[in-house]
Amino acid sequence: MLFTACFRFLRIIIGLIYANLYCIMINRLILVFISLTALSSLAHAQKADDILGTWLTDEGKARIEVYKENGKYNGKIVWLKEPKNEDGSLKRDKENPEKELRDRPIVGLNLIKGFVFDDDQWEDGEIYDPESGKTYSCRIKMKKGKLEVRGYIGAPMFGRTVVWSRYK
Repeated sequence: MLFTACFRFLRIIIGLIYANLYCIMINRLILVFISLTALSSLAHAQKADDILGTWLTDEGKARIEVYKENGKYNGKIVWLKEPKNEDGSLKRDKENPEKELRDRPIVGLNLIKGFVFDDDQWEDGEIYDPESGKTYSCRIKMKKGKLEVRGYIGAPMFGRTVVWSRYK
């Protein structure tokens, strides 16, 4: 009888010890998970100026230099794969809806303008398509060191995304 009581008492004590160790282990695992999640989000957070520099367009036709001016991010064409027409003349902005701008060269042209950084993306800007002469609303996100540039009309769901790579 005394042996049975001691055995039950020991089982209760051991059970309490294991339960306590289990709680400690679970608490530590939760703490590790929260810490890793916080560090991961910090590691992937974009800084506003991460967009600065030179970028190669998705088809490799142009290089765009993104710069900051008056607190906004803009980008101009600094290189074209084919900067000249077949007759040897420089490519011009011939599709521009404003007649007085049709003679300006494509190299040096502002392609993106007016972006502000908010919530890990650059938004409220515009992108100009010199091939069509049209301007679109635009937002830019950086993923894995590349820019996802989305031009759209009205809402972002009605648009097209191209991916630019950083040019070294």
